[in-house]
Amino acid sequence: IEDAIRMNVAAITLQVFVGGEFETRSIHNMTKLVDLGLKYGIPTMAVTAVGRNMVRDAQYFRLACRICAELGAQMVKTYFVEDGFETVTASCPVPIVMAGGKKIPEMDALTMAYNAVQQGAAGVDMGRNIFQSDAPEAMIQAVSKVVHENLKPKDAYDLLQTLKAEAAQKPAKGKKK
Repeated sequence: IEDAIRMNVAAITLQVFVGGEFETRSIHNMTKLVDLGLKYGIPTMAVTAVGRNMVRDAQYFRLACRICAELGAQMVKTYFVEDGFETVTASCPVPIVMAGGKKIPEMDALTMAYNAVQQGAAGVDMGRNIFQSDAPEAMIQAVSKVVHENLKPKDAYDLLQTLKAEAAQKPAKGKKK
């Protein structure tokens, strides 16, 4: 917690393995982290972890997200599911942030972000779908438009392509054209 305070973090987070081998330990750790966060005014975000053998469906995520919220997490990061994500967000009393998951094609990532927000997610947390893009700056701008301005995925993808083309036209930093 001292590191979090020193770095002036916006939130502290950890994974919770509901239904997994270390469920009890991870939930106990989360409640300790929530208590520390409350003591110092730092919100806690629980991340619903999914092991290799665990089911990735709306029923599981509804349960996992609800448990995390009811045990004190002020927000929950979870994975998007095609069937029933809106029931996951509707059943959780705190904001849900969609996890970006594995690297997928840009159009698919933009569509997933759009669908998640339309179905109740407060935002998205995309890592590899941005930093592994061939144009990370353009991708984050496109994702931002989807999340904050409800830009449709096709329009966001067109924006991404335009920004990529513009970036290709600019000379590299430190080099003259």
